[in-house]
Amino acid sequence: MKSLLESGLAALGLPTEAAPALARYGELLLEKNQVMNLTAITDPADVAALHFLDSAALLTLADFRGKSVIDVGTGAGFPGLPLRIVEPSIRLTLLDAQNKRVEFLREVCADLGLSDVACVHARAEEFTADHRETFDFVTSRAVAHLRVLAELCLPLVRVGGTFLAMKSVDSGAELEEARRAIELLGGGVEKTLDYQIPGTEVLHRVIFIKKFEKTEKKYPRTFAKIKKHPL
Repeated sequence: MKSLLESGLAALGLPTEAAPALARYGELLLEKNQVMNLTAITDPADVAALHFLDSAALLTLADFRGKSVIDVGTGAGFPGLPLRIVEPSIRLTLLDAQNKRVEFLREVCADLGLSDVACVHARAEEFTADHRETFDFVTSRAVAHLRVLAELCLPLVRVGGTFLAMKSVDSGAELEEARRAIELLGGGVEKTLDYQIPGTEVLHRVIFIKKFEKTEKKYPRTFAKIKKHPL
């Protein structure tokens, strides 16, 4: 996995020094995955490309240096933790509603010596109560519809910051359905960028949603309401 990561990072124009730490993360992920469902991707080469290089590609699309970043619905840590491993100046919070995942991420961070990464077990709508509009970037690779993700993520973005939603290249209709929600929450679609994961033919898309004004305090609603009546 290490050599694949080195070549992939080089192809992205990113420092290859991060490859050993990413490879170790991959070992821990696949080991834990034997007793806990963290990823359906289990081939080491696919883990390197479809998890680590897919996540790291964000560093080529936006300037994360010195920024505060929260990864919402981080799961096994994507894209947040690879971003922090490759760009150490990121101030990172990993947020997930499942405690087992968060415990795994704490184990990984301890193993890699990343003592400054906050691994938080909470629902996004609950976490927002004390952390509203405090992050430069919010990332999410969660599979939820963009209307749902926007309500969970935009309240955490500071005015002037950006929500980066990782989606498939056929997400155009989903984006159009979410535009009203994005505007209601104080944001606007700045741009979409497609990228190819090195060593593969896989194309993915990042939707850049800029925060232009403060989100009304009534958002986010409870998750039950968000899911039942998306904006």
